[in-house]
Amino acid sequence: MSDIHPTAIVSPNAEVAEDVTIGPHSIIEDNVVVGKGCHIASSVLIASGTRLGERVRVAHSAVVGTQPQDLKFGGEDSLAVIGDDTVIREFVTINRGTKAHGETSIGKNCFIMAYAHVAHDCIIGNHVIMANSVNLAGHIEIDDYAILGGVLPVHQFVKIGAHCMIGGGFRVQHDVCPYSLVGGYPLKTVGLNSIGLRRRGFKRETIAVLEQAFKILFFSHLNTSQAVEKIQAEVEKTAEIQIVLDFLERSNRGIVK
Repeated sequence: MSDIHPTAIVSPNAEVAEDVTIGPHSIIEDNVVVGKGCHIASSVLIASGTRLGERVRVAHSAVVGTQPQDLKFGGEDSLAVIGDDTVIREFVTINRGTKAHGETSIGKNCFIMAYAHVAHDCIIGNHVIMANSVNLAGHIEIDDYAILGGVLPVHQFVKIGAHCMIGGGFRVQHDVCPYSLVGGYPLKTVGLNSIGLRRRGFKRETIAVLEQAFKILFFSHLNTSQAVEKIQAEVEKTAEIQIVLDFLERSNRGIVK
């Protein structure tokens, strides 16, 4: 049975599961789906077009699914989709998509900390951590298990690869290679995120192969195209190396070197 505070406003046109908690003064608009086990705290706005998966937790004064902050937005129908078991902390804002992609999506088991902003048409994978006051512009793609440090602005259309870690307080203007550790002024790749990979159970042999590729890509003074050719010729073609090569192929803004 749901626990809905009497001061909450829940549209009769919203689809709310039976075991949901909704706190005081929260608003659930039309065309919203709230999955099983969700917990929505006080003074939260879940706007039209939002789809919450199961067991999503939305903290006080977060705003999810509002219209894009994009002058090209024409009022078209679009979505903000939040995956199962994701946590959205206080004062987070998430905009729904535009006709360019149709939705903003955040995967499962993500942790979006206080005051973060996710703009229109962003695609965020599973197990992503965004620390306090991360600000994502539109059309950003973030792959699984990426970690973004606090007070971090990310430029529109940037791609951030899986299992990377970006230090807090920097500015991200270019694509971030999977498995990398990134920080500094100007922003640069300082090496492999080896500690993070070990914590997630990557084998020593796998990390060694990635280190070999990273030496070629970031520390050999070759340009990216030359480094890719050398990696293809000299480095074992593991699944992780293929992920790096595929990421480099689809990078449009150039990578943080």
